[in-house]
Formats: sequence, C-alpha cells, structure tokens
Amino acid sequence: MKTTTRLTLAALFAPVLSVAHAGTTVLPESVISHEDAPATTGFESARRPISNPTLFDLAVPQTNIHPIFMHQRLPSYVNTTAGQVPMGGDFQVYALQFEIAVNERLSIVATKDGYVDINPDSSIWGDESGFANLGAGLKYAFIYDPESSTAVSGTMTFEFPTGNHDVFQGEGDGSVNLILSALKLWDDFQLAGGAGVSLPIDDQLATTSFVSAHASYEISRWFIPLAEINWYHVLETGDGNPNYYSQAGGLVPVIAQFEGGDLLNFGASNASENRDSVTAAFGFRSRIVDSLDLGFAYEIPLTDENDGIMKDRFTVDLVWKF
Repeated sequence: MKTTTRLTLAALFAPVLSVAHAGTTVLPESVISHEDAPATTGFESARRPISNPTLFDLAVPQTNIHPIFMHQRLPSYVNTTAGQVPMGGDFQVYALQFEIAVNERLSIVATKDGYVDINPDSSIWGDESGFANLGAGLKYAFIYDPESSTAVSGTMTFEFPTGNHDVFQGEGDGSVNLILSALKLWDDFQLAGGAGVSLPIDDQLATTSFVSAHASYEISRWFIPLAEINWYHVLETGDGNPNYYSQAGGLVPVIAQFEGGDLLNFGASNASENRDSVTAAFGFRSRIVDSLDLGFAYEIPLTDENDGIMKDRFTVDLVWKF
C-alpha cells in the first residue's frame, strides 16, 4: 500500500515538478510505472504460531530457518496408577526447524530435531540429556489465494525414532503425522488453525490428535500480541511396556495416566484415564526486519497440571525468511 501511494504521488506530481524546474527534471519511466513495482503475495505479514511448534505450522509454504528455545517447568508431582509420584525441576529444548519452498504451493519441512536437557528435582528421575527424534515431510497448499490472504494446506511428516532413550525418545518404529492448517489475514489481524493426527507405525506408542488455534494483531511492527490454544487427545493408548530405564526405572509407560503432549509419546497404557490435555499460550512477535522476526510465548496448562508434565513453558524463537 505504501509503495502504491508513493508511485501514485510521483505520477501525479511529475508534470508539476517538470514545469517548476523548467524542464530540467525528468523522472525515469520506471518510477511512475506500476509494472516495475515489487510484487506482493498477500502473505508478507503472516506470523508463524509459537506454541506446539512440531505440529502447528503456518499454512503458507515458504523458505525459512526457525531456531527455537524452550524452558519448561515440571509439576511438583504427577498422578500415576501408583499414586502421586514426585517430580519437579525443569527441562530445556534447543531446536532448529527449517522449510524449503519448492514453489508457492509446495515445501519441504523439517519439523522436529534438537537437544533436550532434563533436570528433575526428584531422584526418581534421571538428570539426563540427549537428542530428540527427527521429523520431516512435505507441505502442500491446496488453497492459496493471495487476493483474500487465505491459505489452507496439508502436511505429512514422518518422525524417525533416532533420539536418545534417556530423554523419552527413540522408541517404536516411528510415526506419521497428518496435519491440516489454515490461515486468514484481515489487514493487521490474523487467525490461524491446525488439526491433525499422529499415527504410530507399530502399537508401542499412542495414537494421538491435536487441535490448535492462533490469533494475533499487529499494533506495530515491534509489538504483535498473540494468543494460542492447544488441545491434545489420546485416541488409542500405547502398549505400556517398561521403557526409558533411566527414568523412574522404566515404569513411565506402565504407570503414567497421561501422554506427553506435543513433544513426547510415552506409550502409556493408562493414558485413557486422562485422554485430554489443553494449554494456552500468550506472547508477541517483533518484526526486526522484513525477513526476520522474534517471538516469545508463555504457556500454561488449562487441564490439571499433575495429569501431565507441564507446570508452565517459556518459548523464544526466531523466524528468518529468505
């Protein structure tokens, strides 16, 4: 809009300036021509969601690098079939996602990787660190309408069991994630949504689903407040066999009455006791330059924190588009 206004004013005032300078000022044709104005896609101001980063993505394919840091505090205790088990402490995640746009509708996405550092308070749990599983796949926008700033895409990713057992990764034969994402912008206001299922290749891990929603408003390029909500649901529990032996003696899949939300899949056979986990996140983005923005979100559980592993979470990320 600003570029169009400048070009229109230049075109209107060019004759006046030419007369005022007695023919000494001649504007190049490209300045007053709309043909050379930068093309727009209708999605320049689209903001990526911050919470649920491995599953909730922007519906528009684009090329970007997305470093993420998470600091999550753990509940003082968790509910299990053996009673309340003490936990406490925290863990950190250092991750780097990336996306490569093949064209305006198709992109290659790398959605999960990184390093996890667990620091529990209770000696029942191991103070461990290691790598997360790797996840990657394809995203295709089957609705891509720049004029109305509307997009709907489908994503399929495969999570490879390459991570370390000490941080609840690397088990089973992997899983397939099928995700539907939508985006709509009205000037400075944005709505985005995502829903999907995670289908394990074998029956060791749980079959889960999620629904996420995002709303944001650009008050200024430096302050774009946002609110997000995430609902995780266990469709079918895992086999519940002992696993992850450095954590609670391998009993987590046996006694846990919940699943791990967006980052973990315990394969807990008793997760049917608490199939649903809901979180809310509040934060903002700052557009440092047109190609780089910074994000921050504070996330809390809306369901009982003792039926999960989140007391609260702080997420900081960068999105570098090029």
